[in-house]
Amino acid sequence: CHNEFVARNAREHNDTNVLTLGSRVVGSEVCKEILKVWLETMFAGGRHKQRVAKIADVEQRFLK
Repeated sequence: CHNEFVARNAREHNDTNVLTLGSRVVGSEVCKEILKVWLETMFAGGRHKQRVAKIADVEQRFLK
């Protein structure tokens, strides 16, 4: 993630459980703000739930 908007969407829309931050792209203070937003944002479910279920299905079938 390179900003708070992307971090929020990653959690709300994709239910992410991993956050990556580029040290050459984002400053340390911005990283702290991104992390705060990412940790405080919950998965919205709803219309996004179907996409996340498709990803889980692919993982189940191919990551044995």
